[in-house]
This record gives sequence, structure tokens and C-alpha cells, in this order.
Amino acid sequence: MAPSNSLEGREILIEIIPLGAYVKVNAFDTASMTEVTIQGPKTAAQSVLRNNAIRRLEYVLRKKGIIE
Repeated sequence: MAPSNSLEGREILIEIIPLGAYVKVNAFDTASMTEVTIQGPKTAAQSVLRNNAIRRLEYVLRKKGIIE
């Protein structure tokens, strides 16, 4: 499932850091200075990890009332 259009037009920075058998993925919304982190297996596709991090960021921004 891809992120919804609620993040359209927002600058989102993605950082992928391999750590042993797993990967740490940070997603950062520059407008609100909000950052989330997820972890996943090193064997997972980067696109899946990236989408999961963006979906989590979207969830957090909704909970904070920053986006609708």
C-alpha cells in the first residue's frame, strides 16, 4: 500500500542505515521537524522499507494534527 496524497508537496527525507542483520530507516518531514524510525530485515526491498517509513510518518503527522 502506497502512502496517500496527504504528504504530497511535503519534503520528506529518507535515510537507510544497514546495521548487521537489519536495516534502520528514518523518515523526516522538514516542515514540521518530525522524524520517525522503523526497522526491518536487511533482505527486505528498499522500496518496501521506504514506503513503510513514509506510512508511519504519515500516521504520526495525522496524530499530531499536522495533516488531515
